[in-house]
Amino acid sequence: MREESSLQPMIDDALAETPPGRRVWVALSGGLDSSLLLTLAARAVHRHPRSLYALHVDHGLQEASCEFVRHCHRLCDRLGVPLFIERVCVDMTTGRGLEAAAREARYDAFAARLDAGDTLWLAQHRRDQAETWLLAALRGSGVRGLAAMPAVREWAGLCLVRPLRDLPRARLERAAEALGLCWVEDPSNADEALDRNFLRRRVLPLLESRWPRVEASLGRSATLAGEADALLDELAGQDLRACGGEPGRLSLPALCALSAPRRRLLIRYACQCLGVPTPPAARLATLDEQLNARRDAQVQVAWPGGEARCWREALYLQCPVPGLPAGWQVEWDGRSALDTPQGRLKVRLDGGPCREEGGYRLRPRQGGETLRLAGRGRRDLKRLLQEAGLPPWRRQALLVVWDGEAVAAVLDPGRAGVLIAAEGYSAGRASPRD
Repeated sequence: MREESSLQPMIDDALAETPPGRRVWVALSGGLDSSLLLTLAARAVHRHPRSLYALHVDHGLQEASCEFVRHCHRLCDRLGVPLFIERVCVDMTTGRGLEAAAREARYDAFAARLDAGDTLWLAQHRRDQAETWLLAALRGSGVRGLAAMPAVREWAGLCLVRPLRDLPRARLERAAEALGLCWVEDPSNADEALDRNFLRRRVLPLLESRWPRVEASLGRSATLAGEADALLDELAGQDLRACGGEPGRLSLPALCALSAPRRRLLIRYACQCLGVPTPPAARLATLDEQLNARRDAQVQVAWPGGEARCWREALYLQCPVPGLPAGWQVEWDGRSALDTPQGRLKVRLDGGPCREEGGYRLRPRQGGETLRLAGRGRRDLKRLLQEAGLPPWRRQALLVVWDGEAVAAVLDPGRAGVLIAAEGYSAGRASPRD
């Protein structure tokens, strides 16, 4: 059987498993693997109609990137597949290295271009899986890292699928040659200063000389690690429910009743549920040590992109909310999404006389504010926040919406929404168009 004929049913089946009406994208680098995947996908849509698109991310890191773009245009023109080019800037100031920075820029481009619910096909194969497992092991990763690249996973509202993951590279080469495909070789693949290239060119060939089935063996290890990771997620989900069910607010007594490994697992799981970066091992150990501190102690542990605080028998996990510059205030029409130094708030506020007078005014909470509530009359904001059980650090970050000389609402950047609306005002989400 010809190689492309043996692969086509596999791609047909993968496409058929995509729900009708969902858009399918192929991440097209211009190399052999992604060029082959797009070609087979373009054939498959004739049997299983789906909206198919290609996305090329231009990192702009080498002169050859222009040739990658030209090749992608030629291939997509021939296949009749719409092509989108995303040009990114790779941030090399993070200290994590070129490969990690390029990967982050690439995934940011995926998230920016695709819509929630879309499916993105990635062309990694069995050797990529083996390399990823080795890199994770060398970093001392846990079970999730050793699971390497799952065949299917949800990420940022998208469904990531790797239809070629379990296939050897040699089989893909034979299929591409049988189809008469052209592709572009990335010159950077020869740079052994990059960790993945060093593994690919030096380490894996040496391992294969002793253990010929090393790729398949490492792939099986990754699959088993993925199963173990799924079971740990189930356990963490049970513990989350026992700790109150809110990933951003975990009951301290219930949390401390767990064993140390389960506490750490639950904290990592809760951070993932919230979209907060998980704490590095050292910071997680520090946090775990402080969970048994006196309940009146002001426990706060921070790490890049996240922080944990203890207050009133609960552990709070969140992204840090930056403070506001002195004297900051802004005018707002009440309809548009609102850009603030603390992030973008997609809220809407209707009501009050501001419609005739031009708009609302926002500024940080100063203290002493009052507002009128339906059925309760005028109330002091400080007392309302105490009644709501709002933690002190969130009270300090609130934004007060003024309609002339009256408080119309209070916004909570930590929850990206309206915390309190005064009598005569109604709150909701800003229009997606804004």
